[in-house]
Amino acid sequence: MTQGRTNPKVDAYIHKARQWHGEYTALREIVLDGGLTEELKWGVPCYTFDKRNIVLIHGFKDYVALLFFKGALMQDPERILIQQTANVQAGRQIRFTGLQEITAMVPVLRAYILEAISVEQAGTRINRKRTADFPVAAEFRQKLDATPGLHAAFAALTPGRQRGYLLYFASAKQSATRTSRVEKCLPRIFEGKGLDD
Repeated sequence: MTQGRTNPKVDAYIHKARQWHGEYTALREIVLDGGLTEELKWGVPCYTFDKRNIVLIHGFKDYVALLFFKGALMQDPERILIQQTANVQAGRQIRFTGLQEITAMVPVLRAYILEAISVEQAGTRINRKRTADFPVAAEFRQKLDATPGLHAAFAALTPGRQRGYLLYFASAKQSATRTSRVEKCLPRIFEGKGLDD
């Protein structure tokens, strides 16, 4: 394996980390052994091959994870890849709660990284659900039918923004919450913005 170069932005990220400092450092070393290019994307360490995203390191309250962008296409012989939520189509995580777990899995992690690179090199693609395949909450459907210009404004959004809204609206358990979410988001939709813009 070829050792990749470190990126000063990732140095700063790890230095500032209040949690998972040792875990970030260990995972970084393992990933860089795969010869990947280190960058900071979406505010977290991201590793690329030929400018294509392969894996990133991100921390949460209860765990730190390696996220493989095309993990759904990997073989996963150890059965350690986790689908973060039901709506995640391609990415899969390996989660860790301590440095000892990472240390014990170094050969496995290296093998998974090499496989992730191979998947990307092969040009394999994920068959993603189309926006039309996502459920439309009844409360949003009613607003689409009743509000002039809303259908056109929603159709003008990027597919990712559309999916974000559809998932957000449909995830509420109560009709009143779905209605409230729709009402609050209408101005953003008319402005051409997504949930997080």
